[in-house]
Amino acid sequence: MSEIKKVDSIECQGKKVIVRVDFNVPVKDGKVTDDTRIRRALPTIKTLLDKGAKVILMSHLGRPSGEGFESDFSLEPASKRLAELVDTKVIQADDICGEDAKAKADALQPGEILVLQNLRFDKREKKNDPEFAKELASLADLYVNDAFGTAHRAHASTAGVADYLPAYGGYLILNEVETLGGMLENPKRPFCAILGGAKVSDKIKVINSLIDKCDTLIIGGGMAYTFLVSQGKTVGKSILEEDWVDKAGEMLEKAASKGVKVLLPVDVVVADEFAADANHKQVSVDEIPDDMEALDIGDETVKLFSAAIAESKTIFWNGPCGVFEFEAFAKGTKAICEAVAANRDADSIIGGGDSVAAVNKYGLADQMTFVSTGGGASMELVQGEKLPGVEALRR
Repeated sequence: MSEIKKVDSIECQGKKVIVRVDFNVPVKDGKVTDDTRIRRALPTIKTLLDKGAKVILMSHLGRPSGEGFESDFSLEPASKRLAELVDTKVIQADDICGEDAKAKADALQPGEILVLQNLRFDKREKKNDPEFAKELASLADLYVNDAFGTAHRAHASTAGVADYLPAYGGYLILNEVETLGGMLENPKRPFCAILGGAKVSDKIKVINSLIDKCDTLIIGGGMAYTFLVSQGKTVGKSILEEDWVDKAGEMLEKAASKGVKVLLPVDVVVADEFAADANHKQVSVDEIPDDMEALDIGDETVKLFSAAIAESKTIFWNGPCGVFEFEAFAKGTKAICEAVAANRDADSIIGGGDSVAAVNKYGLADQMTFVSTGGGASMELVQGEKLPGVEALRR
């Protein structure tokens, strides 16, 4: 397998470099409300600027129809925020690779940045249309991918462009691949994996992959109840995938055969409805009322999970342990955040998605070893899948 060429090695003085970034950021009233993804792209952007490149950035934002410009999904707010973070001129194109983008790309000077419009305004992007990829490539001399969050998608901007230009990996995408890959290939032990979220069906490949690699597997969140049912328990109105109960049981048997300790909730917080102000109480998993649903883990479960986390040397966490958006049911997820942050001897890796939202909510992101920017991409890498956006850089 060929090595990915790194942005460090790029020679780009006076050349146009088109960079796939992940500026899919939340926008309200025309302003970016969380600029984390923009900031994470800055090291690669600044390196290219320092090397004298003319930098062209491309990204998607939201889910437009693909039938042309839609003001609600314009990248202009992201461009404005970027301009506040870099000491150079940032120009916004009115289109993706049409007349305005071409004219502005041709006029671009070394050390300046051009931001193309939302890639998904053109439906050819998601189809990885070769002609669209060729049009994007025609704007530049070199290609850099630094958007790990979209690397699991074979789109024109993440895979197709690499067919037409010399391709390099940016700092963010390389860091993600090296960190997540290294964790799986040679983790410090004991290795504890914590998986939460709603559905077993969404995480089946990840669970199976981690059973082959970890020493302890902690299962929380909504999918825990499918595992509890596989053990003969009743879970009231809690989220349950009945079609996956047998499969959950098989995974528990697989873990046992490999000597992997699986920890499931022993007590939970149940509510009479799915609402922030629902009536709730804490009960054993053997006593979940038929007319209530579990929305968080309980105190004894927190102690059980926290003890396993404390003795680990590698920790991988993906998925909350409860409905942490509701304050009444956030205690378990917050406690897991704090337990992971408290273990300073461990390599702690937060695997994207809601787990990142949780560590940010509780102000603990800077106490984690690594916080992934990619939800789906992180999971596919963990479960052993090849990511099209990464493989394109190996050509």
